[in-house]
Amino acid sequence: MALDSMQEIFDAAAAEHKEFWEIVLETDMDQREVTREQSFEKMRTAWRAMLEADDTYRGDRRSASGLAGGDGKKMRCYAAEQRSLSGGYLAEVIATALCTGESNACMRKIVAAPTAGACGVVPAVLIPLYHRGDVTEDEIVRGLYVAAGIGAVVGYRACIAGASGGCQAEIGTASAMAAGTLTALRGGSCAQIGHAAAMALKNLLGLVCDPVAGLVEVPCVKRNVIGAVNAVSCADMAMAGIESRVPVDQVIDCMGAVGRRMPVEFRETALGGLADTPFGREVKERMEKAHQN
Repeated sequence: MALDSMQEIFDAAAAEHKEFWEIVLETDMDQREVTREQSFEKMRTAWRAMLEADDTYRGDRRSASGLAGGDGKKMRCYAAEQRSLSGGYLAEVIATALCTGESNACMRKIVAAPTAGACGVVPAVLIPLYHRGDVTEDEIVRGLYVAAGIGAVVGYRACIAGASGGCQAEIGTASAMAAGTLTALRGGSCAQIGHAAAMALKNLLGLVCDPVAGLVEVPCVKRNVIGAVNAVSCADMAMAGIESRVPVDQVIDCMGAVGRRMPVEFRETALGGLADTPFGREVKERMEKAHQN
């Protein structure tokens, strides 16, 4: 089947008495003409790359512009001191999102999930759970099929690129993917996965893409944090029985419509928003002079 509707995945799962992740796995097997083991191993490779991006993070690295780097280390140290208002797990989620986002800005190896600019969201909610021993690697891999399914539907029905739909399409989609994955890992139903994804995407509807100097650094890295924390809250709401009043496919369609009507200045062009502040213009001028020299 084509992954072009969340409802179709729900219906297939119900008809075949399977879980959400299994429908996505079998779709991958059909589309790429691979075995179950080959598909699973490819997803495991992606997971291990996410782990590597976090494990190889170094707090002394800085991006070429100097705008990104070191914040992940600060947050991790703060979390270790147990002074965080958000508590142990959420503090680690924040730190992991920063570390992975900074790894991208510093040109390290990351996993686009669904894009490089949103690479920190999905790993941020999963890696702390894994390190705590709350989930196994196989459970994580199965969860990543849920993330992939949600991302595929959003990509088909709307968009996942900031240039097409603003940051709602990147961080918003990543947050929906992460929320659905967490819900599945906690034993949530297909309906609950849909509610979690819908609420996560709704919460970031209209978010603009305004990278300072056109670099995927400011405010991109810290928006990964917002996407991850949003995902945790939406997964918890869904597991509590709270529902999105607007069906998930309609939320996705709405996001696509909002993205198409978003002014070009707010779609990764670095012509508006934070990119057009005095600070943003100053950084742009500095970077242009550096390139000329």
